[in-house]
Amino acid sequence: QVQVVESGGGLVQAGGSLRLSCAPSGSIFTIRVMGWYRQAPGKQRELVAIITDVGLTNYADSVKGRFTISRDNAKNTIYLQLNSLKPEDTAVYYCNIKTTYGSSGYWGQGTQVTVSS
Repeated sequence: QVQVVESGGGLVQAGGSLRLSCAPSGSIFTIRVMGWYRQAPGKQRELVAIITDVGLTNYADSVKGRFTISRDNAKNTIYLQLNSLKPEDTAVYYCNIKTTYGSSGYWGQGTQVTVSS
């Protein structure tokens, strides 16, 4: 059974940086898409950034130029570098791993990112 393990959240002041990491544990052979989503209190979960197996990326408009998603294929690990953080970036960040395009994929438990003003 695949589990998704996230790390790297925390409390940071506005303008600061964090790096999130995500990797699967258990048997997994092919990863097509890995991505980060976030959910703020009282809001729906939204896409932050995704990266495909061939390195294509897509970002939410609200994070373009501030966040960077990257992938280490040898480790099946993705990273999300969060720079110039704003209080509105405060949310629980979830990692999602898809083994086939278009599937719902596997979700992690989430990691809290809190940005103080």
